[in-house]
Amino acid sequence: MLKLKQINKIFNEATPDEKIALDEINLNLNTGDFVTVIGSNGAGKSTMMNMVSGALTPDFGVIEIAGKDVGRLPEYKRSQMIGRVFQDPMAGTAPAMTIEENLAMAYSRNKKRGLRRGVTKKRRDFFKESLETLHLNLENRLNAKVGLLSGGERQALSLLMATFTKPSILLLDEHTAALDPSRAELITDLTKQLVEKDQLTTLMVTHNMQQALDLGNRLIMMDKGQIILEVEAEEKKNLTIDKLMTEFQRIRGEKLTSDKALLMA
Repeated sequence: MLKLKQINKIFNEATPDEKIALDEINLNLNTGDFVTVIGSNGAGKSTMMNMVSGALTPDFGVIEIAGKDVGRLPEYKRSQMIGRVFQDPMAGTAPAMTIEENLAMAYSRNKKRGLRRGVTKKRRDFFKESLETLHLNLENRLNAKVGLLSGGERQALSLLMATFTKPSILLLDEHTAALDPSRAELITDLTKQLVEKDQLTTLMVTHNMQQALDLGNRLIMMDKGQIILEVEAEEKKNLTIDKLMTEFQRIRGEKLTSDKALLMA
Protein backbone atom coordinates (compact mmCIF):
# COMPACT_ATOMS: atom_id res chain seq x y z
CA MET A 1 0.00 0.00 0.00
CA LEU A 2 2.93 2.35 0.72
CA LYS A 3 6.44 2.07 -0.67
CA LEU A 4 9.36 4.40 -0.01
CA LYS A 5 12.42 3.56 -2.05
CA GLN A 6 15.82 5.26 -1.56
CA ILE A 7 14.29 8.50 -0.32
CA ASN A 8 16.83 11.27 0.22
CA LYS A 9 16.34 14.83 1.43
CA ILE A 10 18.96 17.49 2.17
CA PHE A 11 18.09 20.91 3.55
CA ASN A 12 20.32 23.94 2.85
CA GLU A 13 22.58 21.93 0.58
CA ALA A 14 26.12 23.24 0.00
CA THR A 15 25.81 25.79 2.83
CA PRO A 16 27.22 25.80 6.37
CA ASP A 17 23.72 24.84 7.56
CA GLU A 18 23.47 21.74 5.37
CA LYS A 19 21.49 18.95 7.02
CA ILE A 20 20.83 15.47 5.71
CA ALA A 21 17.21 14.97 6.79
CA LEU A 22 16.63 11.61 5.12
CA ASP A 23 19.35 9.23 3.99
CA GLU A 24 18.41 6.27 1.78
CA ILE A 25 15.04 5.56 3.39
CA ASN A 26 13.43 2.30 2.30
CA LEU A 27 10.09 1.25 3.80
CA ASN A 28 7.19 -0.93 2.66
CA LEU A 29 3.75 -1.06 4.29
CA ASN A 30 1.37 -3.80 3.25
CA THR A 31 -2.38 -3.28 3.34
CA GLY A 32 -3.50 -3.12 6.97
CA ASP A 33 -0.02 -2.62 8.44
CA PHE A 34 0.13 -0.28 11.44
CA VAL A 35 3.72 0.92 11.81
CA THR A 36 4.81 3.03 14.78
CA VAL A 37 7.84 5.31 14.34
CA ILE A 38 10.17 6.38 17.15
CA GLY A 39 13.40 8.36 17.16
CA SER A 40 15.23 11.31 18.66
CA ASN A 41 14.81 14.96 17.75
CA GLY A 42 16.07 15.48 14.21
CA ALA A 43 15.89 11.77 13.37
CA GLY A 44 13.78 12.49 10.27
CA LYS A 45 10.39 11.24 11.49
CA SER A 46 8.34 14.31 10.57
CA THR A 47 10.29 14.81 7.35
CA MET A 48 9.39 11.28 6.29
CA MET A 49 5.72 11.91 7.11
CA ASN A 50 5.82 15.13 5.08
CA MET A 51 7.31 13.22 2.16
CA VAL A 52 4.40 10.77 2.21
CA SER A 53 1.79 13.53 2.49
CA GLY A 54 3.36 15.62 -0.28
CA ALA A 55 4.23 18.59 1.93
CA LEU A 56 7.86 17.96 0.93
CA THR A 57 9.37 16.56 -2.26
CA PRO A 58 12.32 14.15 -2.09
CA ASP A 59 15.60 15.07 -3.74
CA PHE A 60 15.81 11.50 -4.92
CA GLY A 61 13.73 8.35 -4.59
CA VAL A 62 10.31 6.86 -5.27
CA ILE A 63 7.07 7.14 -3.28
CA GLU A 64 4.21 4.83 -4.21
CA ILE A 65 0.72 4.66 -2.72
CA ALA A 66 -1.48 1.74 -3.77
CA GLY A 67 0.93 1.03 -6.64
CA LYS A 68 0.85 4.60 -7.98
CA ASP A 69 3.97 6.77 -8.14
CA VAL A 70 2.98 9.92 -6.23
CA GLY A 71 6.44 11.41 -5.73
CA ARG A 72 5.67 14.46 -7.86
CA LEU A 73 1.97 14.63 -7.09
CA PRO A 74 1.07 17.83 -5.20
CA GLU A 75 -0.19 17.60 -1.64
CA TYR A 76 -3.77 18.62 -2.43
CA LYS A 77 -4.13 15.78 -4.94
CA ARG A 78 -2.43 13.29 -2.70
CA SER A 79 -4.82 14.21 0.13
CA GLN A 80 -7.56 12.23 -1.65
CA MET A 81 -5.61 9.09 -0.71
CA ILE A 82 -4.31 10.20 2.69
CA GLY A 83 -5.84 11.00 6.06
CA ARG A 84 -3.65 12.88 8.53
CA VAL A 85 -3.89 13.93 12.17
CA PHE A 86 -1.37 16.45 13.50
CA GLN A 87 0.10 17.02 16.96
CA ASP A 88 -1.66 20.37 17.33
CA PRO A 89 -5.38 19.90 18.11
CA MET A 90 -5.95 23.26 16.37
CA ALA A 91 -4.75 21.81 13.06
CA GLY A 92 -6.79 19.60 10.76
CA THR A 93 -10.13 21.32 11.38
CA ALA A 94 -11.72 24.66 10.50
CA PRO A 95 -12.42 26.37 13.88
CA ALA A 96 -14.88 28.94 12.53
CA MET A 97 -17.06 26.23 11.01
CA THR A 98 -19.46 23.89 12.81
CA ILE A 99 -18.86 20.23 13.58
CA GLU A 100 -21.33 19.31 10.86
CA GLU A 101 -19.64 21.55 8.29
CA ASN A 102 -16.22 20.10 9.10
CA LEU A 103 -17.54 16.57 8.75
CA ALA A 104 -19.19 17.47 5.42
CA MET A 105 -15.84 18.71 4.07
CA ALA A 106 -14.04 15.57 5.21
CA TYR A 107 -16.76 13.34 3.79
CA SER A 108 -16.40 14.98 0.35
CA ARG A 109 -12.58 14.86 0.28
CA ASN A 110 -12.29 12.07 -2.26
CA LYS A 111 -15.58 12.70 -4.08
CA LYS A 112 -16.37 14.79 -7.13
CA ARG A 113 -17.60 18.28 -6.36
CA GLY A 114 -21.06 19.29 -7.52
CA LEU A 115 -23.97 21.62 -6.80
CA ARG A 116 -25.76 19.22 -4.47
CA ARG A 117 -26.43 20.14 -0.86
CA GLY A 118 -23.42 19.61 1.38
CA VAL A 119 -25.50 18.04 4.17
CA THR A 120 -28.56 15.90 3.51
CA LYS A 121 -30.69 14.17 6.17
CA LYS A 122 -29.12 10.84 5.30
CA ARG A 123 -25.64 12.32 5.63
CA ARG A 124 -26.51 14.06 8.91
CA ASP A 125 -27.74 10.76 10.34
CA PHE A 126 -24.45 9.18 9.28
CA PHE A 127 -22.50 11.97 10.97
CA LYS A 128 -24.43 11.46 14.20
CA GLU A 129 -23.85 7.70 14.15
CA SER A 130 -20.14 8.25 13.57
CA LEU A 131 -19.85 10.83 16.35
CA GLU A 132 -21.61 8.50 18.79
CA THR A 133 -18.60 6.15 18.60
CA LEU A 134 -16.47 8.87 20.23
CA HIS A 135 -18.62 8.89 23.40
CA LEU A 136 -18.14 12.65 23.77
CA ASN A 137 -21.75 13.74 23.12
CA LEU A 138 -20.64 15.58 19.97
CA GLU A 139 -23.54 14.02 18.05
CA ASN A 140 -25.80 16.44 19.93
CA ARG A 141 -23.63 19.45 19.12
CA LEU A 142 -23.53 19.35 15.33
CA ASN A 143 -24.02 23.13 15.08
CA ALA A 144 -21.32 24.00 17.62
CA LYS A 145 -18.26 25.83 16.32
CA VAL A 146 -15.23 23.54 16.34
CA GLY A 147 -13.12 26.33 17.82
CA LEU A 148 -15.14 26.02 21.03
CA LEU A 149 -14.27 22.35 21.57
CA SER A 150 -11.62 21.20 24.03
CA GLY A 151 -8.29 19.91 22.74
CA GLY A 152 -9.29 16.29 23.29
CA GLU A 153 -12.68 16.73 21.63
CA ARG A 154 -11.08 18.44 18.68
CA GLN A 155 -8.41 15.76 18.27
CA ALA A 156 -11.08 13.05 18.41
CA LEU A 157 -13.00 14.90 15.70
CA SER A 158 -9.83 15.26 13.61
CA LEU A 159 -9.19 11.52 13.89
CA LEU A 160 -12.74 10.71 12.86
CA MET A 161 -12.51 13.09 9.89
CA ALA A 162 -9.18 11.60 8.80
CA THR A 163 -10.65 8.09 8.71
CA PHE A 164 -14.07 8.97 7.26
CA THR A 165 -13.24 8.07 3.68
CA LYS A 166 -11.15 4.99 4.55
CA PRO A 167 -7.95 6.51 3.12
CA SER A 168 -5.25 4.41 1.52
CA ILE A 169 -2.81 5.74 4.14
CA LEU A 170 -3.46 7.19 7.59
CA LEU A 171 -0.70 9.42 8.98
CA LEU A 172 -0.65 10.12 12.71
CA ASP A 173 1.97 12.73 13.59
CA GLU A 174 2.41 12.66 17.40
CA HIS A 175 -1.33 13.14 17.59
CA THR A 176 -1.60 12.63 21.37
CA ALA A 177 1.49 14.59 22.43
CA ALA A 178 -0.31 17.86 23.19
CA LEU A 179 -3.07 16.28 25.29
CA ASP A 180 -3.32 15.65 29.02
CA PRO A 181 -2.88 11.97 30.05
CA SER A 182 -6.60 11.12 30.26
CA ARG A 183 -7.39 12.65 26.86
CA ALA A 184 -4.26 11.07 25.35
CA GLU A 185 -5.50 7.68 26.56
CA LEU A 186 -8.92 8.35 25.03
CA ILE A 187 -7.41 9.25 21.65
CA THR A 188 -5.05 6.25 21.79
CA ASP A 189 -7.98 3.88 22.40
CA LEU A 190 -10.00 5.57 19.66
CA THR A 191 -7.07 5.26 17.26
CA LYS A 192 -6.83 1.53 17.88
CA GLN A 193 -10.59 1.14 17.43
CA LEU A 194 -10.83 3.08 14.14
CA VAL A 195 -7.72 1.55 12.59
CA GLU A 196 -8.78 -2.00 13.43
CA LYS A 197 -12.39 -1.47 12.30
CA ASP A 198 -11.42 -0.52 8.76
CA GLN A 199 -7.99 -2.22 8.66
CA LEU A 200 -6.38 1.10 7.76
CA THR A 201 -2.77 1.13 6.63
CA THR A 202 -1.25 3.45 9.22
CA LEU A 203 2.06 5.21 9.88
CA MET A 204 2.27 6.77 13.35
CA VAL A 205 5.06 8.93 14.77
CA THR A 206 5.06 9.04 18.55
CA HIS A 207 7.21 10.49 21.34
CA ASN A 208 5.86 7.87 23.74
CA MET A 209 7.82 4.62 23.60
CA GLN A 210 5.18 2.61 25.47
CA GLN A 211 2.54 3.81 23.04
CA ALA A 212 4.78 2.71 20.17
CA LEU A 213 4.97 -0.75 21.72
CA ASP A 214 1.25 -1.01 22.54
CA LEU A 215 -0.09 0.06 19.15
CA GLY A 216 0.45 -1.43 15.73
CA ASN A 217 1.96 -4.62 14.37
CA ARG A 218 5.36 -3.22 13.35
CA LEU A 219 7.84 -0.67 14.71
CA ILE A 220 10.72 1.27 13.20
CA MET A 221 13.39 3.36 14.93
CA MET A 222 14.98 6.31 13.14
CA ASP A 223 18.19 8.19 13.89
CA LYS A 224 20.06 10.85 11.91
CA GLY A 225 17.85 10.46 8.85
CA GLN A 226 18.06 6.68 8.69
CA ILE A 227 15.88 3.73 9.67
CA ILE A 228 18.24 1.92 12.02
CA LEU A 229 15.86 -0.74 13.31
CA GLU A 230 12.76 -2.54 11.99
CA VAL A 231 10.76 -4.78 14.30
CA GLU A 232 8.22 -7.14 12.76
CA ALA A 233 5.00 -8.41 14.30
CA GLU A 234 6.16 -11.49 16.21
CA GLU A 235 9.23 -9.81 17.68
CA LYS A 236 7.24 -6.71 18.61
CA LYS A 237 4.92 -8.72 20.86
CA ASN A 238 7.79 -9.42 23.27
CA LEU A 239 9.53 -6.06 22.96
CA THR A 240 10.10 -3.82 25.99
CA ILE A 241 11.42 -0.30 26.49
CA ASP A 242 14.64 -1.68 28.01
CA LYS A 243 15.19 -3.96 25.01
CA LEU A 244 14.66 -1.04 22.64
CA MET A 245 17.17 1.13 24.47
CA THR A 246 19.69 -1.72 24.51
CA GLU A 247 19.21 -2.23 20.78
CA PHE A 248 19.83 1.47 20.11
CA GLN A 249 23.08 1.27 22.07
CA ARG A 250 24.14 -1.84 20.17
CA ILE A 251 23.48 -0.22 16.79
CA ARG A 252 24.82 3.27 17.49
CA GLY A 253 27.36 2.57 20.19
CA GLU A 254 25.78 5.25 22.35
CA LYS A 255 24.12 4.73 25.70
CA LEU A 256 20.70 6.25 26.35
CA THR A 257 19.97 7.45 29.85
CA SER A 258 16.20 7.22 29.39
CA ASP A 259 13.49 6.73 26.83
CA LYS A 260 12.92 10.48 27.02
CA ALA A 261 16.39 11.03 25.54
CA LEU A 262 15.44 8.85 22.61
CA LEU A 263 11.99 10.20 22.03
CA MET A 264 12.19 13.91 22.78
CA ALA A 265 10.16 15.65 20.10
